[in-house]
Amino acid sequence: MTYDWSDVPRRIACLAEAAGAHEVFGAGGHRWSLEAPLSIAELGEIENQVGVVLPPEYRAFLLAVGRGGAGPGYGLFTLGRREGRWCWEGDGADLTVLDTLAQPFPYVEAFNPADELPDPPDEQDFDSVETFNTAEDAYWETHDEIVYRPQHSIGLLYLCHLGCAQREVLVVSGEARGQMWADNTADDRGFEPLVDGAGARLGFAQWYRRWLDRSEAEITNQIPDAV
Repeated sequence: MTYDWSDVPRRIACLAEAAGAHEVFGAGGHRWSLEAPLSIAELGEIENQVGVVLPPEYRAFLLAVGRGGAGPGYGLFTLGRREGRWCWEGDGADLTVLDTLAQPFPYVEAFNPADELPDPPDEQDFDSVETFNTAEDAYWETHDEIVYRPQHSIGLLYLCHLGCAQREVLVVSGEARGQMWADNTADDRGFEPLVDGAGARLGFAQWYRRWLDRSEAEITNQIPDAV
């Protein structure tokens, strides 16, 4: 299937010139700028490096629109070369583990690693501040070991940062391949698939276009119905 992204550069350019565009959330980060698209040869290098063919909607975007820039949150993480290797760059882009992108993401439903944890210690249950602090430190060490286990994010490509360490990702391997998910582990809400107004799961194209539609509507003070 061919994905037509031909309208997007023009729409982004119009947004960049629109009054009030700077007030759209995240615009101060991406400034309505798109990085240059990838060549087919560059995309081939990237896919050979990570050992997986990227989902077709995102793949087509990289070739037709850009390798990063204007997009949801503070913008799409940008592909670039670092020390001879391709990687995604941005606040949280390093959460993508390039060596495990080809391994199947093991989940198909929302899950929260923090559900495995007991309640945090309560200071009232301790005889001294010192013993409470020791218990609290131990709790958070265990918390981080469980919540941020690397196996939770294999097969996930981190694409953008929404602020407060909330990020959205594209599943590139496994049964949920092609779906957009939210990583809300920073506030212990775990991972969940992104859905439209009818509850259907979003792929990259609908996710990106939903942001674009809403940005245009915000500037013209016309908030659209959920898609």
